[in-house]
Amino acid sequence: MAHTPHELAEDFPDDQDKIARLKAEDAHFAKLVEAYHEVNRAVHRAETDVEPTDDAHMTALRKQRMQLKDEIAGRLRA
Repeated sequence: MAHTPHELAEDFPDDQDKIARLKAEDAHFAKLVEAYHEVNRAVHRAETDVEPTDDAHMTALRKQRMQLKDEIAGRLRA
């Protein structure tokens, strides 16, 4: 698959070590990161018409991705 935009490594380039540590130490954080990646890949597949979807579903996916990213960002700042 082509490069997927909105990867956490791009969005939080200075926090890669902290992300890796939290994923290893905090099961909830690890689940958040995995859920983010799953939703992000679904958005990318829909945007590139690999798996087309309707506008309502696309909007819901993007909102879910944003909520997960906000929660991850909050945990990184804590």
